[in-house]
Amino acid sequence: MSNSFTLLYSGSIVDVQRVKALLEEKNIYPIIKDENESARLAGFGAPSMMQQLLVLDSEVEKAKSLL
Repeated sequence: MSNSFTLLYSGSIVDVQRVKALLEEKNIYPIIKDENESARLAGFGAPSMMQQLLVLDSEVEKAKSLL
């Protein structure tokens, strides 16, 4: 089983959370990547409200069909 992830969706925090909830209802558990939050915590981030939603490579097609 591969543990590689693929970018499925990129958008505002609100939209990413909505898509994440939809996927979790179908037993797909994505991860959220927020590079700006990581940079902010390190002390040099610029404010941005965009996040990325990633899913396992093996679940990409199923996830796309739900969107």
